[in-house]
Amino acid sequence: MDDQKTIALGADHGGFSHKKAIKIYLEESGYSVTDFGTGSPDSVDYPDFAHPLAHAVADGKYPLGILLCGSGNGVAITANKHANIRAALCWNEDLAALARQHNNANVLCLPGRFVDEALAIKMVEIFLTSEFERGRHEKRVSKIPC
Repeated sequence: MDDQKTIALGADHGGFSHKKAIKIYLEESGYSVTDFGTGSPDSVDYPDFAHPLAHAVADGKYPLGILLCGSGNGVAITANKHANIRAALCWNEDLAALARQHNNANVLCLPGRFVDEALAIKMVEIFLTSEFERGRHEKRVSKIPC
């Protein structure tokens, strides 16, 4: 299987509904999806899902990941604690494209309570089809790790 068609996906209760729709979209688009949870809309703690997903992406088991929570901030902050993770909080199509093109983001973080399902899916599509532009951005991205 093409590693680029393998995606890690996770959410807390605030992103659960969108996660279900995104998973369907990805599978219908030919992606193999590993769902890191949650499996219900019941209240849970976002780090319990963000850490395992970020660890798997950082270790190279998945080329890209998608995380959702209510605001997107919790999962982004958590994922960015991991070395080699560049998690980007996005709430519109331009940010989803730029996250990949300029920042070589490898985890897309979405605010489940602030974007509708159609926009969330569109941002996923854009994130997965945009490529890192390198050039002047490569030097900047190389300065990110501590």
